Amino acid sequence: MKRAFGDLEEAQLIELARRFAPALRGGGIVHLSGELGAGKTTFARALLQALGVGERVKSPTYSLIESYRLGELDVHHLDLYRLADPGELEWLGLGDLWEGGALVLIEWPERGAGELPAPDLLLRLEHAGMRRRLDVVAVSPRASEWLAAWQALSAGPGRLGTSPEQ
Repeated sequence: MKRAFGDLEEAQLIELARRFAPALRGGGIVHLSGELGAGKTTFARALLQALGVGERVKSPTYSLIESYRLGELDVHHLDLYRLADPGELEWLGLGDLWEGGALVLIEWPERGAGELPAPDLLLRLEHAGMRRRLDVVAVSPRASEWLAAWQALSAGPGRLGTSPEQ
């Protein structure tokens, strides 16, 4: 299942992340792909704040990972942009992160190809002039359920430029 959100201003991208956050309270693996400045960190930051991260949400570009405990949910936000080789992930011992029902947000997942778990959800962001386009692809059955719950975004007041695709 796929959903496309086009012609998004930054505020709309943030609102999408906030509206989607409740679906992720059960954990899962989310890959965020897109070129520099496409909005990956903006989306992740808004999602984390909506989940209840009260502290400043830092980009993990230099630290590689930022972790949060939200009640019973462990959340890990990774940015693999600075990773030189996917094999580095093994040396960092990150394999335990995606076990046990944690929510793991991974920016630049292509840099960890072959060493990362398959995503439940793939978010692809791209520039569309001064705006952005977001493609959301459910890879797992549970992500398909998340997207089905997200269908309300395309109807009624507050509609955010969606187009459903199967």
